[in-house]
Amino acid sequence: MEMTGILVATLIVGGVGLFVGLFLGVAGIKFKVEVDEKEEAILGVLPGNNCGGCGYAGCSNLAAAIAKGEAAVNACPVGGEKVGKLIADIMGVEVEAEASVRQVAFVQCQGDCEKAKLDYDYSGIEDCRMLAFVPGGGAKSCNYGCLGFGSCVKACPFDAIHIVNGIAVVDKDKCKACGKCIAACPKNLITLIPYDAKHVVACSSRDKGPVTIKACEVGCIGCQLCKKNCPADAITIEEFNATIDQEKCIGCGVCKEKCPKKAII
Repeated sequence: MEMTGILVATLIVGGVGLFVGLFLGVAGIKFKVEVDEKEEAILGVLPGNNCGGCGYAGCSNLAAAIAKGEAAVNACPVGGEKVGKLIADIMGVEVEAEASVRQVAFVQCQGDCEKAKLDYDYSGIEDCRMLAFVPGGGAKSCNYGCLGFGSCVKACPFDAIHIVNGIAVVDKDKCKACGKCIAACPKNLITLIPYDAKHVVACSSRDKGPVTIKACEVGCIGCQLCKKNCPADAITIEEFNATIDQEKCIGCGVCKEKCPKKAII
């Protein structure tokens, strides 16, 4: 009797197992999701950082968008030109040369502990996004300057930005242009520039000259000397601040020489 019970139990368990196996097999075939081979190949060459610098939630989302033709083959800022070319080969297209120019983050401020003046000594939470809500935007006399508490440093997934003497400085060789630091900066001081840019304006002040002079030793005062002397007409002045058009800039250095406040580096 006991032997019969064991055999019956074995048959039942075996039968259930066989039924479940067949059911899963049929379900797997019926509900099988077709995999796009190009999408899989693209995902295989993407760096896998999932930083979101491309504008998509992660590398898998970007791979899907590229495979569908919804995103450029060189949309990954981390992979750069090398990965862009690999994906272009997978998609059977060519990479546009202009779009392949390597970009890096740049902090438009030189107002470190020596050059920028303070209105008071701050003691509190060391987070730029929190300090931005303080009246006046922080202890520095310049309301446009880097707060120096490293919200951008915490946001960078590549250890490419650090606080040096009170201001954020980007290591352009480590920077992947993912844009995380740009989003984290409450002062909007960080922008993307070409890796090989020759000259940039390292100031974001929009105050009039006399106000800027009192606040920082190296602030742009909007004097227009750089603009007037630029042979390539690459400089514009808006709200007392100079901007260099990197596409027009020929790297002659005249603007840097003429700037009386050394705001161009």
